[in-house]
Amino acid sequence: MPSSEHLSELLDPTGTVLLTVECQQGVVGPDSALPELAQEARSSGALARIARLVAAAHESGVQVIHAVAERRPDGRGANHNARLFRAAERLPVRQLTGTTAVRIAPPVEVAEEDFVVRRLHGLSPISGTDVDPLLRNLGCRTLVVTGVSANIAVPNAVFDAVNRGYTVVVPADAIAGVPSEYTPAMVRNTLALVATITTTDDVVACFERRRR
Repeated sequence: MPSSEHLSELLDPTGTVLLTVECQQGVVGPDSALPELAQEARSSGALARIARLVAAAHESGVQVIHAVAERRPDGRGANHNARLFRAAERLPVRQLTGTTAVRIAPPVEVAEEDFVVRRLHGLSPISGTDVDPLLRNLGCRTLVVTGVSANIAVPNAVFDAVNRGYTVVVPADAIAGVPSEYTPAMVRNTLALVATITTTDDVVACFERRRR
């Protein structure tokens, strides 16, 4: 874990953006297309911690971006080149544009100043979306990555951010995947090699210190 001084330097609000990944009702809500993942996000406390981080960011002037995965009802533009995409087409709950499924799930709150970036294709919240141009225009140097899943979208976001020159901070208790034991192993053996790993408490403490 980084020292509080080092983490505080990384999380200067003027150069920090908080990214939530697929924290949408059709993924982590009670009527999720992926009930096992939704249950893990809630029972582990990850979703509640994401909400706490978002609230702290709002209070501290840290920009928040919510990355949402969705698809058109006709499926145009969506990927079909992996088993995951083909399985998603058969799920009883689909992440259709304009439906409740693609709204940010409580208790995470969306403020007027937040950005909600939607993608119709691929696995990454960053590659091929508006996230990277927004980060650059916002003067982002450090990206805090939270959300689901630790299996696919979260590591994609971390790798893409690092490849684009951002410093990435991951509050390890604010991401979730399945099975539950996979997430800490992935963090320890993969994300820790490229990102600064910390906790929700430590990130919130840095935001609060900066606010004071």
